[in-house]
Amino acid sequence: METANHEYRVAADEFRLDQFLVGRDTGLTRSRLQRLIVEGQVLVNGATAKPSNKVKAGDLVSLSVPPPRPSSLVPQDIPVTVVYQDENLVVIDKPAGLAVHPGPGHPDQTLVNALLAMCPDIQGIGGELRPGIVHRLDKDTSGLMMVAKTHQAHIDLSAQIKARQTTKGYLALVEETPTPLQGKIDAPIGRHPRRRTRMAVVVGGKEARTSYKVRDRFQAYSLLELYLETGRTHQIRVHMAHIGHPLVGDTTYGHSSPLVDRHFLHAFHLAFKHPITGEPLEFRIGLPLDLAPALDELRDS
Repeated sequence: METANHEYRVAADEFRLDQFLVGRDTGLTRSRLQRLIVEGQVLVNGATAKPSNKVKAGDLVSLSVPPPRPSSLVPQDIPVTVVYQDENLVVIDKPAGLAVHPGPGHPDQTLVNALLAMCPDIQGIGGELRPGIVHRLDKDTSGLMMVAKTHQAHIDLSAQIKARQTTKGYLALVEETPTPLQGKIDAPIGRHPRRRTRMAVVVGGKEARTSYKVRDRFQAYSLLELYLETGRTHQIRVHMAHIGHPLVGDTTYGHSSPLVDRHFLHAFHLAFKHPITGEPLEFRIGLPLDLAPALDELRDS
């Protein structure tokens, strides 16, 4: 893989250099861009600069993205269902219990390890630690995820997500029944002020919007169809707990349940444009085997 070179002309004054590059469709995170600036891979009018340097209208910013260094991530043969695949992307049905990428408590046996075994060329696409990843699901959330297999696909899919041009739908079983039966939750989300491993609705948090409608009602539960307008950590789980209807089985934001062994949340609907052809792609899947029996039990009772 060769070094990828990009040039951008600045149209307005007073941007920090790193902020200016974040606004381009590079497919790179701000932290990665800052590292490239510090490493001298970013030039402003032919000269090196600092991430905090201001750029002005007319400046030429040159970005060189070197090929990825050998990764410490190990390919692992982990069963993952492929829903769709071509040379640019893969759509998978992530099982519950599988973390998307390595982190504290799970250094391997993640979706990234599985992807490296399935698609070896994915190494380094969009970053060394999270190759191919453009969005995430919580470890115990199952369902549809799209993964980029090329640098260009990573750039385009990331841009679609940033512009909110993708559709991500979920099924969730919650306690009781929300009122109204269809609505939108618009409440900012940030770190919990005391329990730092949790998120919460907080003043000054990042904007977060979730649309929902009730699909089925039971004596003490409701099955909801939800769509994300933003993509904050634990967004659906936090929003539903905030309005008094936590997800069934969510031991972080609600309670354990005899119905399921994990929180009842499944990404069943995913739609976006193909990153190369622009063709609309849409996928829907049913509930997995660990969640479907809970609904059968409720309907029978």
